[in-house]
Amino acid sequence: MSPTSASAPRAAGAGRPLLELDPELGQLLTAERREAAEHELRVRVSTFPVGEWDGGRLTDADPMHLGLLLVDGVLAREVVLGDTVSTELLGPGDVLRPWHIEGPPELLNVAIRWNALSSVRLALIDRRTAALLGRYPEIGAVVIDRLSGRAHRLAVTQAISQLNRVDRRLLALFWHLAERWGRVARDGIAVPLVLSHRLIGELVGARRPTVSTALAELARDGQLERRDDGTWLLTGQPLAMPDANVTELIRQRRRLVPNAVEPDVPEAVGAPARGEPSERLAVLRSSLEAARAASQQHRRDLDVLQAETAALRERTVELRSRRQHYVGELRAAADQRREA
Repeated sequence: MSPTSASAPRAAGAGRPLLELDPELGQLLTAERREAAEHELRVRVSTFPVGEWDGGRLTDADPMHLGLLLVDGVLAREVVLGDTVSTELLGPGDVLRPWHIEGPPELLNVAIRWNALSSVRLALIDRRTAALLGRYPEIGAVVIDRLSGRAHRLAVTQAISQLNRVDRRLLALFWHLAERWGRVARDGIAVPLVLSHRLIGELVGARRPTVSTALAELARDGQLERRDDGTWLLTGQPLAMPDANVTELIRQRRRLVPNAVEPDVPEAVGAPARGEPSERLAVLRSSLEAARAASQQHRRDLDVLQAETAALRERTVELRSRRQHYVGELRAAADQRREA
């Protein structure tokens, strides 16, 4: 990890245990396997101060490295297209790859910038650690789940940017941020992020003057206010779902990809002639026996997989219950604020 000279890293120590830095990665492991993973999986960690981070220097990194784990802090990924900047906020637990196997896009001219909005710690999951992760598919499942979660958040942010009024976009954005960073406060739901009006505009697809006007309106309506330390406080209610009788959502019905033309498949060389039933019968019997053997092996594999899946399902239900309890606390605090 090579930053710019203006933001040189301070080594936070080499060979730190991965699960010590991010215990939630091992949430699906048994106690015995977790102990083994804590001993085997170690990563290098670097710390970066607030300011621009030159992630572009990592474009030539070994593509076999799995990626960078954001341990602490908030990192802004900015996509510059023409005179427009779109921003994504990354937080603890996110996995990113500033390098790409195929290189940057060539037909659409975009630039990627990185900014640390707070002191940031990044752990490098290199190819050696990635190889060891193969022994722990439970951790791999959590990593994939986080990548899926990041894609979901990007899709939600894209949907927010298409709402028809900027004040609705801002309200939806802050409740979206509260889902991850929100904390119950005395007067509402605190979002402990110092976000400028310009940065908020980059998150919702609006210009800074329009954002400033909409924020003032939300403050007057008792929906959202900026605290003295620059963080934000939600004092209203989340956006309601649209009434199905009022809003018609049109589904995509047109075919996006044309049907492929099926190529002619030539008859296999050496296949028995259609007029030789005895040879064909022997081939069919042999194929049937092979299919039966494969089916029995698949059944055994499926039994093992079902047992493992049942255990993971129980753990997932427990984790979802905890998540629902946390979201319930946020909603209850909002309800209490509304009734007060």
